[in-house]
Parts: sequence; structure tokens; C-alpha cells
Amino acid sequence: MYTSTVVDDEAHCMEVMKGMEDAWTRRDESYFVNVLKTEPSLVLRVHAVCILAEVGGAGSIDALADVLHHDPDPLVRHEAAFSLGQIGLPDANAALAVAVRSDPDPIVRHESAAAMGSIGTPDAEIVLKEALSDKDEIVSNSARASLFNIKFLKTYSSGSNARERAPRP
Repeated sequence: MYTSTVVDDEAHCMEVMKGMEDAWTRRDESYFVNVLKTEPSLVLRVHAVCILAEVGGAGSIDALADVLHHDPDPLVRHEAAFSLGQIGLPDANAALAVAVRSDPDPIVRHESAAAMGSIGTPDAEIVLKEALSDKDEIVSNSARASLFNIKFLKTYSSGSNARERAPRP
């Protein structure tokens, strides 16, 4: 079910967004985690997910995995999957695999498959091969593209993970 509240109280959302700017400057991960746990507004939770990945990096994988598995809105879960892919570390693959296999929304399964392909480690291949038979074409196409990316990386990449490669897919 998609969130019915995109912006619940505009003045409140503006204040929280200003707080996020300040928290970003201080690299305060806890502020973004708190927004994710307490705010009903879609715009605030999506913004918090994206900034948390930038601020926390590897340290935010667990918090983003929690959002990926438990946020009520598929758009927020989608952004959590995208952010895990952007962090680019294999530690995110376990959480992404659960989402590829079991999230009820195809946009979340699609983005989780794409994120696994962006991370690009061979251990993702089993999950991605399973996703080739997903009933939603967007998911199976993302799995196919991700498998191709992993094949390319195994053949030509000098880095062992996405953080060591440039440019990244």
C-alpha cells in the first residue's frame, strides 16, 4: 500500500528538512534513523533514506536493510534498495536478496535486483537467476541486466567490489 501522506504538514516537513541539512553537515546518522522511525510523510522518509546512505556509508547498511524490509511504503523501500546499491558493498546482498525474493511490490524487487547487479559480486547470481522467472517483467529484466553486469565484472573488472570500481554501473 502506498503512503497516503506525501506531505502531512508543510511547515513541519520544512522544519524537518532543514534539520536534515544540519544533520548532514554534522554527519549525524541518528537524526535520519529517527526520521525514518517517526515521520509519516513520504517525502521525509525518502529524503532520509537517500541522505542516510551518503552520511553513513557502510555503517548505515543495517538501518537501510531495516527500512527495506519494514517500511510500509514501496517507494521508500525502493529508495532503500537503491541506496544499498549505491553504497556498493557486498554486506548489503543478504538484505537485498530477501527483498528480491519476497517483497510484495515489483518496484522493490526490481530495484533490489538492480542494486545486487550494481554491487556486482558473484554471490548474487543465485538470487538473480531465480528472479529471471519473476512474474513481473520489470523484475526479470533487472535480474537479466544485473547478471550481465556481474559477468562483465568477473571478466574485465580490476576491482573486487563496486566501491573499488570506477566508473560504476
